[in-house]
Amino acid sequence: MPFQPVKYYQTGTFTVGNRLLPPETRSVQANMRRTNSLNSGHRACQGCGEALGARYAIDAAMEATNRQLVAANATGCLEVFSTPYPETSWQIPWIHSLFGNTAAVATGIAAAMKAKGKPETRVIAQGGDGGTTDIGFGCLSGMFERNDDVLYICYDNEAYMNTGVQRSSATPPAARTATTTGGNAFGQGKNVPVIAMAHGIPYVATATIAELHDLEAKVRRAMQFRGARYLHVFVSCPLGWGHASDQSVRMARLAKETGIFPVFEAEHGEVVSVSKIRKRLPVEEYLKPQRRFAHLFSPQKNLEAIARIQEMADRNIKRYRLTDA
Repeated sequence: MPFQPVKYYQTGTFTVGNRLLPPETRSVQANMRRTNSLNSGHRACQGCGEALGARYAIDAAMEATNRQLVAANATGCLEVFSTPYPETSWQIPWIHSLFGNTAAVATGIAAAMKAKGKPETRVIAQGGDGGTTDIGFGCLSGMFERNDDVLYICYDNEAYMNTGVQRSSATPPAARTATTTGGNAFGQGKNVPVIAMAHGIPYVATATIAELHDLEAKVRRAMQFRGARYLHVFVSCPLGWGHASDQSVRMARLAKETGIFPVFEAEHGEVVSVSKIRKRLPVEEYLKPQRRFAHLFSPQKNLEAIARIQEMADRNIKRYRLTDA
C-alpha cells in the first residue's frame, strides 16, 4: 500500500465554537484548512502560553500572506521546544538565529527576497522577552530605525524561562525569579511597545492569548503595512509563574482586565485604538493565583507593594483610556 500522509486537526473551544459563526467572522483557528504552522509533537510545557501565541499569530500571518511567509526565530523557549535537532514542529520556512540577532537575520531575509524579485514573500522575526528586550534589543532598534520590512513578534512571558526563570528587563516589580526576590525595581524595566512607537515605525500593537480574534486581526493589520512593525503578545508561563496549567488564558485575561497589560495599537507613533476593559478588577485578582507573587500575601500581606502595583495598573488605564469612566 502506498504511503498516505494523514493530517490531524486540533479541536477545542475556539475551533468548534467558531464554526457556528458566519465564515467571515470565524477565527483562523476555526478553519480546517489553517496551516497548523506550529504543529503537534513539540515539547512545550503543559499550558504553555507561548505555544498558543505562536500558533495563533503565525497561522494568521500565513493566511494574510497567502502562505508566502518566512520566519526567523531567536534562541529561547519557542525554539527549544519546537525544534530539537533534527526534529521540528514548524510547517513553514523557518530559520533559527542566535539569541540576539533575530531582527538582523530577518532583515537579511527580507533583503534577499527583494533582491530575488519576490516582494510577495513576507518575513516575521519572533522571540521571547529575553531575546527581544535584552539580548536582541540593539538589533531590534536598528531594524526599527532602518524601517526594514519585517514584522517582529515578541512573546512576553516576563523572564528567561528557558534557562531557569531568571529576571529579564520585562519582569514585573515584586515578581520572584530564580535570581531575584522582587523582580525589577518599581519604575524600572523596559516598555518595548512604547520604545517601538518612539521610533515612529508604521505599526505597533499589543495583544494577549485571551483574545484570539483581536490577536489575529492585529497580525492581519500588520501585514497590510510595509516597513518595520512590532507586535508584543502577552503569554503566560505556568512553570515560571507558578499557576495551574489550565489557567494560562485566564491569567492573560486578568492581566488585561486589571490594567496590568494594556492592549492597544498604534500607527506611526500614535495610538489609534485600544481594547477596553470589560469589567475592571483589582490587581490582587491577577497576583494571587501565581506563586511568583506568593510572598506578597504570606506570611503577611505586603500592602505597600500591592498598592504600588495597583498604581501601575491605574496609570495604564488612565494613559490608554482603557475604561469609559
